[in-house]
Amino acid sequence: MTAPTANWSYPTAVKFGPGRIGELADHCKAVGMKKPLLVTDKALASLPITAQALDILDAAGLGRAVFSEVDPNPNEMNMEVGLQVYRAGGHDGVVCFGGGSALDLGKMIALMVDQTVSVWDLEDIGDWWTRANPATIAPIIAVPTTAGTGSEVGRAGVLTNSQSHKKKIIFHPKLLPAVTICDPELTVGMPKFITAGTGMDALAHCLEAYSSPFYHPMSQGIALEGMRLVFENLPKVYANPTDLEARADMMSAAAMGAVAFQKGLGAIHSLSHPVGAVYGTHHGTTNAVVMPMVLDFNRHAIEERIEKAAAYLGIEGGFDGFRARVIDLRSELSIPENLTAMGVEAARLDELTEMALEDPSCGGNPVEMTRDNTRALYEACM
Repeated sequence: MTAPTANWSYPTAVKFGPGRIGELADHCKAVGMKKPLLVTDKALASLPITAQALDILDAAGLGRAVFSEVDPNPNEMNMEVGLQVYRAGGHDGVVCFGGGSALDLGKMIALMVDQTVSVWDLEDIGDWWTRANPATIAPIIAVPTTAGTGSEVGRAGVLTNSQSHKKKIIFHPKLLPAVTICDPELTVGMPKFITAGTGMDALAHCLEAYSSPFYHPMSQGIALEGMRLVFENLPKVYANPTDLEARADMMSAAAMGAVAFQKGLGAIHSLSHPVGAVYGTHHGTTNAVVMPMVLDFNRHAIEERIEKAAAYLGIEGGFDGFRARVIDLRSELSIPENLTAMGVEAARLDELTEMALEDPSCGGNPVEMTRDNTRALYEACM
């Protein structure tokens, strides 16, 4: 069997299939870009897939400008340097190329190129997004090279405040890329630990959206099918990185998770975000570490729902069987067993607890998060 090819318009135009990176220049021109800036991360900047993308742009007369000073958990200092490069180069659009960090920072550059407010004034709180001038937001094309965050189909980006070490979700409807190119061939060269971590991030998005108490049947169905794709295909791509059909299914699952989590996220993310901000850990891997403990934490509120999911997924044993499948998957992917193994110190749990309670994800958790139960949950993850 071959990997699928399709054109999707939900939630944005998605050009899906092997080799479709070849269309990059055409889509740039279609949204009005004449001199795009390709934003990627430091690790990707020197890889052949990035050179290929730049060659495609250059051959079409669009230049080969690239900005790659992107940290794993990008902050406003990365953004400011990127803005200087964007303005100095006279660019008129952003190609976000890479994993979640590059996609998020590229979006922030497109958003903030000519705003009169601070990026922190555009945090995803109420209608704060209306403070931005939409006319100055540069067009965005997204090209994911991992299968995890789903930022390529989202209207937000995560930016870490370098002073407070807090992750902030910055939102604007125009941060939804005009076109997304999902080419599974671009994910083949991912290191195994990135394949594992990003894949578990997609699972976390789907699981938390599915478990969220809010009403959104569309997201519910998308999240459930996304979980199936991850459970069935993440072990395949981890064992055989060149399995293009499974790579395609993982790219689908990543996009589905991001579409679904408009229904809400929960304690997995509210615990993970502070750890990533303070310790610089990989986001998806951190999600995977805390996932079983959060399942236990939420059990009385989600047990019936998880039993239904387990039945659909072909997992025997209801809630306990589902939890065991998560544990088995973590083991199969060499995910650390706890936060201690990731370097988290018990002395900082009070600080992390306060940060978790301030994280917007905690509002979507099925069980209300308090100072006491969140501190205890962190302890259970150690």
